[in-house]
Amino acid sequence: MLVKVPATAEGLPAIERLLSEGVNINITLLFSIPRYERVAEAYISALEKRDSENMAVNTISSVASFFLSRIDVMVDQIIDRAIKEGGPRAKKAEGLKGQAAIASAKVAYQIYKEVFTAARFLKLGAEGARTQRLLWASTGTKDPSYSDIKYIEPLIGPETINTMPLETFNAYRAHGSPAARLEDGVVEAQKILDTLPEAGIDLNEVTGRLEEEGIRKFVEPFDKLMETIRERRIALAA
Repeated sequence: MLVKVPATAEGLPAIERLLSEGVNINITLLFSIPRYERVAEAYISALEKRDSENMAVNTISSVASFFLSRIDVMVDQIIDRAIKEGGPRAKKAEGLKGQAAIASAKVAYQIYKEVFTAARFLKLGAEGARTQRLLWASTGTKDPSYSDIKYIEPLIGPETINTMPLETFNAYRAHGSPAARLEDGVVEAQKILDTLPEAGIDLNEVTGRLEEEGIRKFVEPFDKLMETIRERRIALAA
């Protein structure tokens, strides 16, 4: 069993503390590459703390859940506005539509490989520590003009997990073509990310807004649930 903790700035110390205490964590609401690097750092630091205190490192499981389709939804909205306004950025922006999320995932996977093949982790791996797998989340296609398996097909690779809605799962069963493609076009993926600012797109700003929206989607239902419990307790007590 893994407990979800969001990859917010406030969540990172909680993630590290919980992992160091032996709680398995699914790091959720992860949108940006810089934040992913900090998530991986928190995981390894937690394992090192356990190791320094002679606690087992081979019992800890964790995944870093990278949310994808939401990135494209917000970036594409910015691109559509740029195209509508015209000007020098419009043409460049048009060529980037629907590409930011997959590019982010491919670059993140390269970071995963670097982190978990470095000497720092290999020492822990020799004691049975597991890698913190990347998990592709938010993989249902939101834009009907895109393939219904857009966030499945290009992200197949070793030591990754893909969660998907049933509709997407059935679509992949119907016409998917399984093959390892996660490391195809990595150079091109980095180029896409490097070109986004030239088209007027600040990916860090986009992912920050997505994180804030995601937090609200967690907080509001939680608050509503707690209020319902409070009301029912009062009613039962009466």
